[in-house]
Amino acid sequence: MNRKLLLNALLFQTGWFACVFAAREPWLLAVAALALLAHFRWIARWREEGRLVASVLIAGSALDSFLLQFGVFDFGAERLLVPLWLALLWALFATTLNHCLAWTARPWWLGSLLGALAGPLSYWAGASIAGVGLPLGSTPTLLLLAGLWALVMPVLHGFAALYREQARLRG
Repeated sequence: MNRKLLLNALLFQTGWFACVFAAREPWLLAVAALALLAHFRWIARWREEGRLVASVLIAGSALDSFLLQFGVFDFGAERLLVPLWLALLWALFATTLNHCLAWTARPWWLGSLLGALAGPLSYWAGASIAGVGLPLGSTPTLLLLAGLWALVMPVLHGFAALYREQARLRG
């Protein structure tokens, strides 16, 4: 395996754990931020992937905030938007789209399949660690997330492809 792909996967996984544990230990957000910065130091440049990371952070945070407002998640306090640790998870996830998860872009159904399986499992594990409630119950929530992530993965890969093409045209 390519060293950069392995490093990308390790940085993401480190950031994922730091974020979900940051729900209880906020100082761990610094570890997640360092994982993100390390990505831009050793794997890709901000110029190449900054818009992708920003777009996925905004779109993903909006999606999860929407789900929060519809009672899918309970963070233990009344809030309009998802907490910073969950938003940062979206930014970290974006760093994988052109690297360790690039293989899920084509054919599109591969990303959908991975999203439908791994997306809900990631939420379930993260919610368990972070103490996030699932008011609809685990099974309905996981099924809802499976359907959403089957759609989300190809859309996010579409963002990545669009930004790669724009960067190519800029030279």
